[in-house]
Amino acid sequence: MRRILVTGGSGFLGSHAVAALAARDDVAAVVSADLRPAPALPDGVTAVTLDVTDAAAVHAAVTAHRVDTVVHLAAIVNPGTLDAATERRVDVDGTRNVLDACVAAGVRRVVVSSSGAAYGYHADNPVPLRETDALRGNDEFTYSRHKRLVEEMLATYRAEHPDLGQVILRIGTILGPGVANQITALWDAPRLLRVRGSDSPFVFAWVGDVTGAIVAGATGTATGAFNVCGDGAMTVGDIADRLGRRTVDVPAGLLAAVLRVARALHLTVHGPERVGFLRYRPVLDNTRLREVLGYVPRRTSREAFEEWLRVRT
Repeated sequence: MRRILVTGGSGFLGSHAVAALAARDDVAAVVSADLRPAPALPDGVTAVTLDVTDAAAVHAAVTAHRVDTVVHLAAIVNPGTLDAATERRVDVDGTRNVLDACVAAGVRRVVVSSSGAAYGYHADNPVPLRETDALRGNDEFTYSRHKRLVEEMLATYRAEHPDLGQVILRIGTILGPGVANQITALWDAPRLLRVRGSDSPFVFAWVGDVTGAIVAGATGTATGAFNVCGDGAMTVGDIADRLGRRTVDVPAGLLAAVLRVARALHLTVHGPERVGFLRYRPVLDNTRLREVLGYVPRRTSREAFEEWLRVRT
């Protein structure tokens, strides 16, 4: 019977994870920890106010609730809206605080939400990417850099604290009811932006499948890293065809120059580093998710996109 604390429990993914974990017969207690007010919680779930950048508060929460499993979902999900130092305090230092609290309190299992961004956006990425491929990130893109730094930190803790089992979920682009973010905004334009010469593939993960992987990681016995996404991918051309729109193909150099000027004029938070983000999107292989963690996604990437469209309109 697990006693599970979920950081970021009031967020979009966190609230789904809290509800799914609370419904399990093999989970004795669920603690939803977040700075934001808790939404309506399932029966038996305890809500606590927690800032993961406060190391003492994280340790106190883990200890007070006799937690044996931590699901760490607290992270910056819209990079560029805060300064880089603040994003690092949450993403990197916050994760260190969680891991330190787990070690100090004798927690046996931690599930961490990472991202395909940890692999980085590179022209020579293998297609598809497997969990054994290099985690290179992109130093010029804070979100990707922080995901790589967190994974490097996790590797150090695995070596120094082997009693703390780790489940690392490298998640593709999450879609679900109400999802509207920097990525979905790309699809609102009359013509979809495409970097000339690039397919810009997206791998999608329906929120229910991400939640299913979290539950499997928190309640199962498998450890290690797992790519989380539906089968297949959709290119920008595929998405444009589905939406009945055309694309506008822009040379990479021109797009970088436009973004550089637009950010200097405070017209956007995005800079030229986003060109790689659009050109070389990581395509993830989910074989290990299926065969080792034991979770089989219910929706392919295309089915996740179709469902998002259905519930959005």
